[in-house]
Amino acid sequence: MLAVPAFSHILLETKTAPAGSSYKAVFQVGHGCQGSTTTGITERIPAGFQGAKPYPKAGWTLVVKQEKLAKPYDSHGKPVTEDVSVVSWTAASKEAALQDAFSGDFMLRGKLPETAGPLWFKVLQTCESGSLDWSDVPAAGASSKGLKFPALLLEVTGPETAAAAADSAPAHAPGAHQH
Repeated sequence: MLAVPAFSHILLETKTAPAGSSYKAVFQVGHGCQGSTTTGITERIPAGFQGAKPYPKAGWTLVVKQEKLAKPYDSHGKPVTEDVSVVSWTAASKEAALQDAFSGDFMLRGKLPETAGPLWFKVLQTCESGSLDWSDVPAAGASSKGLKFPALLLEVTGPETAAAAADSAPAHAPGAHQH
C-alpha cells in the first residue's frame, strides 16, 4: 500500500512537451482546501505560453483576462501585442462546486515557447473556506521538493523530435531515390 500525502498537489496531466508545439494543459485538482469544497481555479499563464484558450466546464463561469505583452509575437503573419494572462473558472452554484472527496480537471490549450526550459503554471485554488496558492517556484536548477505549495512544472524539451522528423523527411520524399 502506498501512503497518500495529506497535501496531494494540483497536478499537470502531461509534464513534458516539445518546444514550439501546441500544448493542452490539464490541471488535475485532487482535493479541496483542508476538507473544504473547491469553488474556483485561477491559472496565471506563464510568460512565453501563447494564445491560451480555456475549455469551458459545465456549471462553472469562465473569465479570461488579457494584458499587453512586453515582447509581441507573430501568429499566422499577424502581430500579437496582447495575450491571455489569467484564466479563472468559478463554480456557478454550490452544486457545481468540486467537493473535497472528488477530483476534477480544468483545461486550456496554447502554444509553447520555441526554446526549451521549465515553464511554471501558478494556480490559485479557492475554496468555501480558505484558498491554496500553488505558486512556489524553486531557485533555477533546484527541485520543487520541500516546497509547501509548488507551482506546476511543465518541462519544455528541445525541438529535437521535430528536427529528427524533418531530417528523415527528405529520405521518404517522392523522387528522393532517383539516380
